[in-house]
Amino acid sequence: MPKFVLLDTRLFAPGADLSGASNKVELSSEIEDKDVTNYRSQGWKEVIGGLGSAEIAGEGQWEAGDPSKVDDASWSELGGTGPYTVCPTDSVVGALAYLVYGLRTDYKVGDAVGEVAPWSGTVKSSWPLVRGQIAHPPGIARAATGAGTALNLGTVPAGKRLYAALHVLSAAGTTPSITARIESDDSVGFGTPVTRAAFAAATAPGGQIARTDGLAITDTHYRVAWDITGTTPSFMFAVSLGIR
Repeated sequence: MPKFVLLDTRLFAPGADLSGASNKVELSSEIEDKDVTNYRSQGWKEVIGGLGSAEIAGEGQWEAGDPSKVDDASWSELGGTGPYTVCPTDSVVGALAYLVYGLRTDYKVGDAVGEVAPWSGTVKSSWPLVRGQIAHPPGIARAATGAGTALNLGTVPAGKRLYAALHVLSAAGTTPSITARIESDDSVGFGTPVTRAAFAAATAPGGQIARTDGLAITDTHYRVAWDITGTTPSFMFAVSLGIR
């Protein structure tokens, strides 16, 4: 990816797309350094990696009135944990994405008279920050059972995990329900798919995150698949996944 100007950054909170109400998103990650300097360190400070952490800080224009708006979503999430996905450019299938399971730690609103009403907030990680891709875009409504585009992420070595975040952004119809899962296969055709991670059935906007158990996966291709039930159901959702 060449150098670029931030024009269409995407921010998905558990069950809300905050992109249209955001004008600044900052993603940071660090590993704590622990001093292990001793007499055999050749006169140099010696450190090893300690605890890792990640943080998402966002701000933008305040809106309220339904669960998709930043005020409603922020109040419902404050003090709770959920999945968050940040895309530097866009959220099309295969786009670069960063996903994390984190705690919504703060929410701030208000400014001086005459100013556009702002908001700001912070999420701090409870799981590792994962660099991955978008497996399902937010702008396609799904009304029937199906599967998404295959992504070639490569194998998962022993000790690492496949992580996936599901953001259900809207649900319509009578008793609509969607149950999503992440499948893998050794080829793009998915002739023998294997379920690697499964999400609980969702009937309303919200977010879920899942990860594998740390065992090696020799398959190289991954996709999201879903079962939809109900009377005239329709769902808008986004899925991100990656290996760490």
